[in-house]
Amino acid sequence: MLNQDCSIQVNPASERIWMLKFLACFRTLAFAGLLIFLAGCGNSPSQPQPTGRRGGSGGQQAVPVAVAKAEARDVPVFLTGLGSVEAFNTVTLRTRIDGQIMEIDFKEGQNVHKGDLLAVIDPRPYEVQLSQTEANLFKDQAALKDAKVNLERFTDLYNNGGVIAKQQLDTQASMVGQLEGSVLADQAQIDNAKLQLSYTRITAPVNGRVGLRLVDIGNIVHAADANGLLVLTQLQPIAAVFNLPEDNLPAVAQRMNRGSLIAEAYSRDDQTKLATGVLQTIDNQIDLTTGTGKLKAVFQNNENALWPNQFVNIHLLLEVRKNNTVVPSAAIQRGPQGSYVFAVNPDKTVALRPVTVSYSANNFSSIAKGVAPGDMVVTDGQDKLQDKSRVEVRPGGPTMAQKSTESAL
Repeated sequence: MLNQDCSIQVNPASERIWMLKFLACFRTLAFAGLLIFLAGCGNSPSQPQPTGRRGGSGGQQAVPVAVAKAEARDVPVFLTGLGSVEAFNTVTLRTRIDGQIMEIDFKEGQNVHKGDLLAVIDPRPYEVQLSQTEANLFKDQAALKDAKVNLERFTDLYNNGGVIAKQQLDTQASMVGQLEGSVLADQAQIDNAKLQLSYTRITAPVNGRVGLRLVDIGNIVHAADANGLLVLTQLQPIAAVFNLPEDNLPAVAQRMNRGSLIAEAYSRDDQTKLATGVLQTIDNQIDLTTGTGKLKAVFQNNENALWPNQFVNIHLLLEVRKNNTVVPSAAIQRGPQGSYVFAVNPDKTVALRPVTVSYSANNFSSIAKGVAPGDMVVTDGQDKLQDKSRVEVRPGGPTMAQKSTESAL
């Protein structure tokens, strides 16, 4: 502050505050400098450690890997499609006449053959109707016989001097014709009565398995009933309808012209083979919404492994490719330049080889170029490898399983 004689006076309290701030800043800077010094002293040049990722070094660490041998084999090529099982024939048996059910001659779930008796409807009303039509036939036949005898007599009398008039002869001839028509009508009624009587015995139209019973003994059934008596399903043979992409249909059609194509039905999880059959036909149109075509395969189903409406995976054998080089799919690696594998050299180093994969299956791949039969390829541990890396083969590694390869075309 300025006093009257223009001299400057310093406040002792302000001087103390400035001194404390200065000491705090000094301690902070000193502590930071100490930390920097200690950090600098702790850093020392790191020594490179061998990682086994560079090849050609005598002291390189070997990378443990699993290997498999490429093999030459005949490879069956399959087309796979999703489908469902359909009964070869499904028949809902209904009565064609009205009446009371007198007999049930089947058990639920029973296998029946064509012509086996399944049920009987009360035949007595139709037997009576047959007897009536037969009686009418006998009566008309007797009248026809008498009319024919009289016609012969009238003809003789007319020819021998004209004893009777021509009109009377013509009338008798007309009566004979009418009675002949009556006899034919009676015979048609008899045939109809016999047909109605045959409808009282309901038989199996095809071989199949009987479903659940829909009526019981004593029920009155009518030809106009909405529900049937039972449902008969033919399970042997049985069919499966499945879809394939439209691009595969020309190849399938060409091979169908050369012979039958084998179709295999697999379970929902595509692990268990249920039945083997043949391709029967290709549908006559392609579904525009899915771009697929329907195909139908037929299976004998002797073991009853397939049931109507069952979901299945169909493997259609398209061809068998001879002497293909096959490796496990786990050996195939993919990079910016395409597919490649690590092949094991005799000196326990690996070579990165570009390969051309013609097609792949669930567990195996067919190699068109880059690997030869007998070459050892790495199937596990590739993430630690580079070209010319040294490797150590782990014991008990995977080997090529002797099974068919299925294409995922």
